[in-house]
Order: sequence, then structure tokens, then C-alpha cells
Amino acid sequence: MTTDLASTTPPAGTPPARPRRRSGRWPWFSGTVMVLFAFCGAFGALVSPHDPNKVDLSQSLKPPVFAGGSTSYLLGTDQLGRDVLSRLLAGAQVSFLVAAGAVLIAGAFGLLIALLAGYLGGRLDTVLTRVADASMAFPVVLLAIVIVAIYGKGVTVVILVLVVAGWPQYARVLRSEVIRIRHQDFVTMARIMGGSRFWAITRHVVPNLIPTLLVLATLQVGLAIIAEGSLSFLGIGVPPPAASWGNMLADGRTFLATAWWLPVVPGVALSITVLAANLLGDWLRHALDPATRR
Repeated sequence: MTTDLASTTPPAGTPPARPRRRSGRWPWFSGTVMVLFAFCGAFGALVSPHDPNKVDLSQSLKPPVFAGGSTSYLLGTDQLGRDVLSRLLAGAQVSFLVAAGAVLIAGAFGLLIALLAGYLGGRLDTVLTRVADASMAFPVVLLAIVIVAIYGKGVTVVILVLVVAGWPQYARVLRSEVIRIRHQDFVTMARIMGGSRFWAITRHVVPNLIPTLLVLATLQVGLAIIAEGSLSFLGIGVPPPAASWGNMLADGRTFLATAWWLPVVPGVALSITVLAANLLGDWLRHALDPATRR
């Protein structure tokens, strides 16, 4: 049997094929924005040029430096003379705290429910799945109103609302992964060799859930930031005078014609941060997918 070399050998003068670009290259835009967001959330108070809640009516509605303002207030001031940059950093701290708390707690609780429902199965799986479906059907805003009416406003209450609203999404996705991994040969062999359920879950199931959990957590960061901003904008989130991006948008919407920077600055910060979180989650999904890596 002969091989047709003419069909496999490129013609003379053909330029060499370009190497394929690596899909796992670090996403500089989304990665840089999220690192900057985490830095502002952790150390925003240390780099803040002014007290974010200090009222000085003599400095009210000062424009940003790029619109003819002074360098003392780089992003201008609001109607009460408070520094917009300092309040933006304080709002980043609130958003970071809410997003981190909601993602960690909801992810841990959703993972636990997914392991119980997906690995044990049976009636427990049916009950937990129905509870998750019922929780996902409950409107977030109505849930927030109920919880705020019971416990009052605050960062802790916002985190509680997002945890109650977010854990079913983790549970539903991770439950499917647990069922798939549970039927893999290495899990079956571990049980045949005398390993307990706890051993199989901790040594085989949970490590294989980490990529999916990371992708879900990254995408949920953007949703948590939007949810916190929306609740604060509606007046049922972080109470004033504490600075948050939602409060800044709510306070600045009436000054859009006279002081455009008040709603624009927090709106741009919120949009860029959420976009970066979604792009980073999409990159992680492709980078951690074995089929995509191949």
C-alpha cells in the first residue's frame, strides 16, 4: 500500500503554517481590572485622599480635574462637598466585601447541597432539588424587602440576601457534575477497594469540582456587584451615609444635567468591574475545560 506524498507534502514556495495561538493566555484587561478592584476593596481606606463621609458645603459640586477642576479633588465633589474619588474607593470596599462574602458562603453551602443531593441521591436528592428550584423562583427584590423588613439595612443583610438567592445556582450546576463524577471508573474503584463515601467525596469528587466552582464563583462576583448596586440604588441595600456605588448612582441621578460626573463615575466603575468579572469567568471556563485545552 503506497502513500500519496503529493497530497501530504505542501507545494514548493508555500510559507510555513503559523503556530496556533495559545487559548490560555492571561486576559490582561479583565485580570488587571479585577486585581485593581480587589486592591481597592482591601486597601481603599489607606489610599483614599479624603474622608468619604466628610461634608464641606463650600466645596460642593466641584468638577473633576479633567473637566477644569482642581487636583485636590481628582474626580470632583458631590452636592455635599464630599470627595467622589474617596467615596468611589469606599464603594469598592463595600462591593468587594459583599461580593466576597456572598460568593464564599453561597458557594460553600451550594457545594454541600450538591454533594448531598448528587452523591447520595434518592429522596434526599428529590427534596433538595425541589427546595433549590423553589428558591430560584423567588424574586430577589421581594426577598430583599422581606429580609430588610425583619433585620434592617446593612452590609450583612445584603450578603444574606445574596446568599439565599445565589446558593441554588451553585447547587444545581454542581449537582450535575457530582452525578457525572460519581459514575467515573476511579470513583467506583475507590469504593471497591474499601474506601468510604467520605473518602471518595473528599479525595475524588471535590477536587474534580474545583474548576467548575471557580468559574461559577467568578461569574457570580459580577452578579453580586450588580445586585448590591441595585439594592442600594432602590434604598434597601447599604444605608447612607455609607458610600456604595448604588447609593452614589441614586444620589447623582438628579444632578445629571448639572453635575454629570456624579452618576457617570460610579456607573462606569460598576460597568467595567462587572464586565471584567464576566470576561474573567469566560476565560476560566475555556482555560479549565479539557476539551478546549486539547
